[in-house]
Amino acid sequence: MKENREIPAPAHPDKRREALPWQCPKANEEDAQAFQRVQAILDSPSYRRADADIDFLAEDDLRGVRLQIDYLKPELLLREHDIRQTIVVFGSTRICEPAAALRKVQALRKLLSADADNNDLKRKLGVAERILAKSHYYEVAREFGRLVGANPRAHEHRTSIVTGGGPGMMEAANRGTFDVGAKSVGLNISLPHEQYPNPYVTPELCFSFHYFALRKLHFLMRAKALVAFPGGYGTLDELFEVLTLIQTRKIKPIPVVLVGEAYWRRAVDIDFLVDEGVIDAEDRELFWFAETAEEIWSDILRWYEASGEPLQRAP
Repeated sequence: MKENREIPAPAHPDKRREALPWQCPKANEEDAQAFQRVQAILDSPSYRRADADIDFLAEDDLRGVRLQIDYLKPELLLREHDIRQTIVVFGSTRICEPAAALRKVQALRKLLSADADNNDLKRKLGVAERILAKSHYYEVAREFGRLVGANPRAHEHRTSIVTGGGPGMMEAANRGTFDVGAKSVGLNISLPHEQYPNPYVTPELCFSFHYFALRKLHFLMRAKALVAFPGGYGTLDELFEVLTLIQTRKIKPIPVVLVGEAYWRRAVDIDFLVDEGVIDAEDRELFWFAETAEEIWSDILRWYEASGEPLQRAP
């Protein structure tokens, strides 16, 4: 074998010294209209690369692909950031912090003082006053976020608060974790009207979903508990889906805590459902009530101790 043989230098990974034929447009001397025809091809939607063609990806036949990527993007990023367990917090987007609720009440009272017979203003003031009465839940949710975010056990087991990423109760829980420098997750949803995520979600852990179903899946995949503050249709939807999945044992039971017993007992009459025979008495035991952040967190920890499966690091 001949020694010291010369071998060529490695090829440049991107460039060639001589262009390949298809890298050069047809010369005008050969066909004066060639460039215009090539440009028409380049501008045609059919020539767009499939993964870069938004119109193509939005077609009905591509729904399966969209479902996959709606699932995969947050899944891969949550793994990358080592989010292994979550405490899910739901609640109304309309229940704001007390100072903001008070400003709304004061503004409406001022308007009503100048137009005392305006029934629409009276109705709006009544609603605003009820929101103000519930605004203390914002501070409860914020304190709960602080407790989870600062708890050594939560850090050790990679446990994070996850919310829908919006305002109100969700903002409060994200804000509590933000207060103590911990990460939290926001699973937002794209809607026909403009919306914004709350400013306290960890930026690299805030996601925008197209499909409610995939969003719900991600709420539960890592969930170790569900905490539901007073809320409307969206909160009820999420709450009853989780209760149904636990009732039917499609998922392992997890703690479900309803914050604000007076609100929840009026919003949902579970005893009536038991008495009517449409659910069993044991289904009443799938959740419990709490009032303070300390109660919520300590009850979740005690539930796991009683279950014989302490809140621990996911495999």
